[in-house]
Amino acid sequence: MAEQEKFDAIIVGAGPAGIGAAITMAKAGLNVVVMEKGQKAGSKNVMGGILYTHYLEEIVGEDWKRAPLERPIIEEQRWMMTPEAAIRLLGYKNLRNREHPHSYSVLRARFDPWFAQKAEEAGAQVFPEVLVEKLIQRDGRVVGVRATGEDFLADVTVICEGVGLGAGLLENAGLKQPLKPNKVALAFKEIMQLDPGLIEARFNCEPGEGATIECFGDATMGMSGFMFVYTNNDTLSVGGGALLSEFNDRVREKRPPGSPNEMLEHFKQHPAIKPLIQGAETVEYLAHQIPEGGYHDIPKVYGNGYLVAGDAAMLSNPVHREGSNLAMASGRMAGETVIRAKELGDFGERTLREYRMKLDNSWIMADLKKYDGAVPLLEHNPRYMSRYPQLLDEALDEFFRVDGVSKQQKQKNIVRMVRKEGLVRLGREQWKALRAMKFFPP
Repeated sequence: MAEQEKFDAIIVGAGPAGIGAAITMAKAGLNVVVMEKGQKAGSKNVMGGILYTHYLEEIVGEDWKRAPLERPIIEEQRWMMTPEAAIRLLGYKNLRNREHPHSYSVLRARFDPWFAQKAEEAGAQVFPEVLVEKLIQRDGRVVGVRATGEDFLADVTVICEGVGLGAGLLENAGLKQPLKPNKVALAFKEIMQLDPGLIEARFNCEPGEGATIECFGDATMGMSGFMFVYTNNDTLSVGGGALLSEFNDRVREKRPPGSPNEMLEHFKQHPAIKPLIQGAETVEYLAHQIPEGGYHDIPKVYGNGYLVAGDAAMLSNPVHREGSNLAMASGRMAGETVIRAKELGDFGERTLREYRMKLDNSWIMADLKKYDGAVPLLEHNPRYMSRYPQLLDEALDEFFRVDGVSKQQKQKNIVRMVRKEGLVRLGREQWKALRAMKFFPP
């Protein structure tokens, strides 16, 4: 890169949002550069490990079929856990996905370099090991970035740097308020090597097919988050996450888990999980902060000379563990907005506002509005992840146990368990959950 060379767009971050924006603009002939602080695309990026092909196809077309994905997800399971039980709330084996899979397990260290290469093939320049230090602002407009001690100018800067509690580019430029710990989750996982045949046998998969298991309750030791096991070709992704504020509270109160590693080890030792990962060898450990603020914590995503996409824009749906698809879709929309601005020769706030309008009129904002209350619901009502799983476990144990007690008496015992919790309180809390999830359409 030559100092003072002016680009049509500078993109900060080579994750799904940044590369999605780069490909979109480069295909339209714009002069685009992507600056990535990692040694290569994917070296600093972490996600649970499920990628939805619809949004990838929107960007790269049929080339998505050549992406280094892992296994198509045929079965999805949701477990509610107590120390002595795993209650399978959902088990869905979608056989249609054998012919037309819509989601795959993925390892970002393999996928992201391929995705970045697609950007370069489209005409974008991708530069790794470039630390962007600050946004350059002149007369109320972002005109570029300072990176590795040099200034680089562009008509538009697209910020896709991810999220974290530390002051980022937007915070340092006064364009975004610092995040609070209850607006960010700490996600972590291990990549565990395991023979493909054992993966398929243990997860009841046909050769080459994959499954997911996501666990709540005791899996996170009662914290508002979830743990998971995802099947890759010859590895398992085993991990989870919870609000950073809750980790801070546990440390302060000296209650477990005092660290993500403690939570992960607790999950791996659960009697329902341990046989699935037995003999697997940990080959990599990853951790990352992800946005959990919801719709009302989305910052201003456009301004004079800049746009914000992906995690940096707080675009994440934790209820459906969706992040990379929101990132790719928002990156594409950001790219389309810059293309339109280039045609008009206007990179001011009024023109770039079209990006926010695209988001508002899309499924992204519809979903974020719907689930805006989900994370606060769990954060402020810990019984959902502690007492309620235990109550369900106790009721099911009573129901299924054959011990000489009549079925009628067992039903009475279960009703007594429920009444002991307080019917009014139970009803109020369940109604609160339904309202928070907007279960009933307006």
